Amino acid sequence: MTATTSQQTTSDTATAQNGGLGRKMKSRHLVMMSLGSAIGTGLFVGTGAGIAAAGPAVLLSFVVASTLVILVMRMLGEMAAANPNSGAFSVYAEKAMGRTAGSTVGWLWWIQLVVVVAAEATASAAILHTMWPVLPQWALALVFIAGFTAINLFGVSKFGEMEFWFAVLKIAAIVVFLAIGTALILGLLPTANSPGFSNLVGHGGFMPNGFSGIAAGLLVVIFAFGGTEIVTVAAAETENPERNVGKAIRTVVWRILVFYIGSVLIMITVLPWNSEELGASPFVAVLTFAGLPGMQTAMGVVIAIALLSALNANLYGASRMIFSLSQRGRAPAGLSKLSARKVPQAAVLASVGFGFITVVLNYLWPETVLRLLLNAVGSTILVIWGAAIVSQIILRRRADRDPDVKLPLKMWAFPYLSYAALAILAAIVTLAFFDPAARNQLLATSALTVGIAVWCLLRDRRKARREAAVSGAAVERNQYESR
Repeated sequence: MTATTSQQTTSDTATAQNGGLGRKMKSRHLVMMSLGSAIGTGLFVGTGAGIAAAGPAVLLSFVVASTLVILVMRMLGEMAAANPNSGAFSVYAEKAMGRTAGSTVGWLWWIQLVVVVAAEATASAAILHTMWPVLPQWALALVFIAGFTAINLFGVSKFGEMEFWFAVLKIAAIVVFLAIGTALILGLLPTANSPGFSNLVGHGGFMPNGFSGIAAGLLVVIFAFGGTEIVTVAAAETENPERNVGKAIRTVVWRILVFYIGSVLIMITVLPWNSEELGASPFVAVLTFAGLPGMQTAMGVVIAIALLSALNANLYGASRMIFSLSQRGRAPAGLSKLSARKVPQAAVLASVGFGFITVVLNYLWPETVLRLLLNAVGSTILVIWGAAIVSQIILRRRADRDPDVKLPLKMWAFPYLSYAALAILAAIVTLAFFDPAARNQLLATSALTVGIAVWCLLRDRRKARREAAVSGAAVERNQYESR
């Protein structure tokens, strides 16, 4: 980590440190992005699979997963406040563990987001096509990808404003859901009878599938929090990142407690955990039970918008990561060129290219593309978070040894909670190997990570040899000219 001084907070210095991207994202943009980044398909759709695996005890799965993501975000916040950079955890991994580690983390995250962007365009198109089959699924996916590419090319202020309103809508939808669910449980809705609290223990007990069910639920819900790390990438283009990063990171705790755990508590209280409707679409199932007209359609629209919000944010994050890799000489140099609006246009187009390819795949195989894309994403988030945890431990120890280094935002109870996060992550990975589907994803992710690491290592060695050769030739020429 680098020392933080008052001089480093000036806009000119900050812009130079970030490769000329500038600081056009407002404080409210970053805060609302931090609130909305984890409110996506993982919450709106994925919670059904977690409930089916663990029953009401999925609450314990969420508590463990929430603890991990809160700790990881605090550690990322410590590093981002001290060194706001569009490469974020890739830069921190490079500082802590070397060039190959930083390049591997950066490329792995970029590949993950490129696939996720395509998956989210496909999923949102599929939802809206089912509700209003005016355009074919592939055409809707094309419209979404082209539209959000344009938004990202217009500038970070346009992106930030779009994400701000997306987050407002998603948060409003969750608040309405919590209010309806609470009124339903308390018997305040005239359209439905109160279920009371019997569903928490009435269908096989609170832990119908035992501890193995909690473990299986944990493997499902941990991926629901993927995307929260984008906030640390966006911090590099916000005004006064030292202050705004801390403000955004501090919202993590209460947003998870209220939005995630509160929503899941209502789901498993209102409906039996083993109901088919709850497993398929938990939010829609609760609102349907409440008997409120039009709510099912409204929630379908909200879910589609949540997907589009994630598409927008992930395209932004992918473009900034590949831009950072290019700036550091880890990706083609052309990807670091900026437009007059200080937007890395080539990086944006490179990050969305696969999405346009999936439009063709949607046309050919609309029923299978989404499933294949989601399986391809795998468990890369575990690798990214693992690298972030290790990087923070190493960089924090270095910072504590240097009296000149000042950290605007510190990790709680270091090093104990940092090691606790590492232990939780290791336990999740261990549990995953006992689940066949999760094991296959872990093995695929491991193979991809090793492949990227080997490629980066070989490339770095070739580059080092070329630089040594050029340097040697320059020395010989100087010696010859000095004679």
